[in-house]
Amino acid sequence: MSEMLTLFSHSFIAAALLSVAIAIIGPLMLINRSTYLAASIAHGSYGGVGIAIYLGISILLGATAFALALAALLAYLTLRNTKHLDVTIGVLWALGMSIGIIFIDLTPGYRSDLLAYLFGDILLVPNSDLAYMAGVDVLLLLFIWRYYHHLLAMAYDREFALARGVHVGFLHTLLLLLMALTIVMSIRSIGLILVIALFSVPPFVAERFARDFRQTILLSGVLAFVVMVAGLVAAYKLDISATAAIILVASLLFFLSLLKGRS
Repeated sequence: MSEMLTLFSHSFIAAALLSVAIAIIGPLMLINRSTYLAASIAHGSYGGVGIAIYLGISILLGATAFALALAALLAYLTLRNTKHLDVTIGVLWALGMSIGIIFIDLTPGYRSDLLAYLFGDILLVPNSDLAYMAGVDVLLLLFIWRYYHHLLAMAYDREFALARGVHVGFLHTLLLLLMALTIVMSIRSIGLILVIALFSVPPFVAERFARDFRQTILLSGVLAFVVMVAGLVAAYKLDISATAAIILVASLLFFLSLLKGRS
């Protein structure tokens, strides 16, 4: 019984920490139309997981370094407005995953926990990951506090932002780097495959009901936490995967929001 309570207490803490990240990064992804970039970083960062396993180093360290490098490259490419950028992003997405698979194939022995990094398990989040998540949340809170108005100007009218002296390139790059950290902090809880759905649905729903961007941020965090808790309860009652249950709840919320809400 005590072990079960420990599992769920860790899960609720992880859900709360993830909700903070979703509340900040999710709406910024939405207004900047950067969901595809985030998906590329999420899937591509599997390369860092594979390299870390091959080298025998921390998964968080390997995934963080690889995801940050990928985010920096994507920031450079998007700022240059490279022709056929969508194709380039897709190639980087596949390349990252392929690198991860190759390095895992080269690693002697069988890794039974690999699926945990692809699909996650919020019930098995270790204390080290919780500390990492808390650290990323602090960075995100400082980021949104310091650059709130600049981020809105960049998202809604980039030319106006440039005219007002906003360092758009710097902000865009910093946003992608923080997006990469946010994705890495979600690896153990949600997994690289499903993380984008959780970071997209609560902000999408929140935007339909919120009156301004601040409300969108707050409501996104609340909805994300409710979705994860509801998913955890459903997983416990039905004896199913917690991550899958969370995404199912999020998907249900998404379709319900299409029936009622402001466009």
